[in-house]
Amino acid sequence: MALPDGVAIRRAVPDDAEALGHLHLDVWDDAYTGLMPQRILDERREKADERVERWRDILGQEKPTWIAEDADGLIGFSGVGPARDNDVDIAVELYALYVRATYYGTGVGYALFEQAVGDHAAYLWVLAGNDRAIEFYQRQGFRLDGTKDEHDEGLHVRMVRAGT
Repeated sequence: MALPDGVAIRRAVPDDAEALGHLHLDVWDDAYTGLMPQRILDERREKADERVERWRDILGQEKPTWIAEDADGLIGFSGVGPARDNDVDIAVELYALYVRATYYGTGVGYALFEQAVGDHAAYLWVLAGNDRAIEFYQRQGFRLDGTKDEHDEGLHVRMVRAGT
């Protein structure tokens, strides 16, 4: 699937931290409104400056973050890194993959996924009940492995994929 006209993907740099911090808040609202307590989303917005600073730290590390942008600014991002779970024999974890709701179904999410993970074995955590995301990952070869983890924002379920 080709990217929409005018959309490009590149590796994020520290100068992207401010825009990425605000995008992160927007895409959480797009993805999770109605799936998690609204107070969680509201609290994140109240701490927008902290989110931007967190992105400054993340972008100063070696782990790649990929961003999609159009003429109006950032529209999505993905990030991977070393596995953080000790009970899975997969070296790559997809930490995040989000796009603005206006870009759902356009190929931007798939392109960000391909840039971050490609055909490697990987795993990820997804909010239970986020059927749109679960179905997207299933199309990429991921399967629920039965592992669950409860967080303030709700139950997370793990999905894994063997390399292709």
